[in-house]
Amino acid sequence: MCPEPSGVNVDAVMRTLETILRNGAAGADAQRSLERLGTMVRSMADDGVRREDPMRELFARIGDKWSSLLLLLLRTGTYRHAVLRRLVSAVGSEGRISQRMLTLRLRALERDGLIARRSVSTQPPGVEYALTELGDGLVRQLDAMMQWVREHLAEIHRARQEFEPRDR
Repeated sequence: MCPEPSGVNVDAVMRTLETILRNGAAGADAQRSLERLGTMVRSMADDGVRREDPMRELFARIGDKWSSLLLLLLRTGTYRHAVLRRLVSAVGSEGRISQRMLTLRLRALERDGLIARRSVSTQPPGVEYALTELGDGLVRQLDAMMQWVREHLAEIHRARQEFEPRDR
């Protein structure tokens, strides 16, 4: 299945950006900014702008309340639905996850190829969830982001302290 064009009129967006920068930025800086913005706009148009485009959906998914935690948990092993629900409740700071929400998150992660669902012939019959190779690749990227936060904690705390006392 070939993706449809994004529907973004890059030229029109660029004309708008040029107008904005012409009225608000200095000459050489405006040109340099416009070039960088052009690269960003073309990239965004290529990535897709519709809600169902993978770039938008996956960023939303890893930023939601439960999906990243589920991926991190599944990196540690293969688990049944009920066990995953208890694990989320035990390690997550967000509290308990409802059965319905867990099912929705797992289906979305499975749909994107990040986890695999496998039927198991036990009494009673059930299913297990495991991280796929694709999911493992995404978890490695999440690890890199978490490491970046750890390395910059002092700077983040300092910026927050400087921000807070401001009178609003």
